[in-house]
Amino acid sequence: MIKAIMHGCNGRMGHVIVDLAAADNGIEIVAGVDAFGENTYSFPVFKSIDECDVEADVLIDFSNAKAVDGLLEVCAKKNLPVVLCTTGLSDEQLENVHEVSRKVAILKSANMSVGINMLMKVLGEISPALFDAGFDIDIVEKHHNQKLDAPSGTALALADSVNESLSDKCEYVYDRSGRREKRPKKEIGISAVRGGTIVGDHDVIFAGTDEVITLSHRAYSRAVFGKGAIEAAKFLAGKSAGMYDMSNVIG
Repeated sequence: MIKAIMHGCNGRMGHVIVDLAAADNGIEIVAGVDAFGENTYSFPVFKSIDECDVEADVLIDFSNAKAVDGLLEVCAKKNLPVVLCTTGLSDEQLENVHEVSRKVAILKSANMSVGINMLMKVLGEISPALFDAGFDIDIVEKHHNQKLDAPSGTALALADSVNESLSDKCEYVYDRSGRREKRPKKEIGISAVRGGTIVGDHDVIFAGTDEVITLSHRAYSRAVFGKGAIEAAKFLAGKSAGMYDMSNVIG
């Protein structure tokens, strides 16, 4: 059985993953790390990863961007693979993630859902034909009113899946309010909605002449992200240093 440390165990996703792991025969949460909250779990909880002395095969991180640099430093020293689920990382932090991946296995994905990652794969296959046929491409994402970053990392990852299949021909446009011009051919529009308790909705719209194709993904609970993170952790345990993502997990 895979032994995992849950970094950010007292957060919303931390609770979800702990509950899912308890019902999974292939993984066990043996320790938690969280700077806030009391320990209500059967496993020990530490205020920082430096304090954690429990042996494990992998660490799952759902914390915050400020904690990521220190986390990666400790995991590199301990040779502890990391499933990195925290979003909103700066460009400098992303560079550091790739640097640390030379020392330890890191799996990072903008979205841990299997469905979203299958959608990204499909987009890479169909976008060139639709773009060449004159379809305009827009992405609309919707999240709860507590989400800090916009557009979402998932929306950007979907846009990247499209744009990479087009040899990076397109510019990302986040706001047209300052423009007074017809839409250029080579752009991908990305719009964000924040409201209520929306877990995560993403629509990729291909708008052609007299027809529209929309590929949609709806997350109805955070469990879809937790399930993906657990499968990622089981995949990553024992892997050699390097960068991995959910495409490696789903095949």
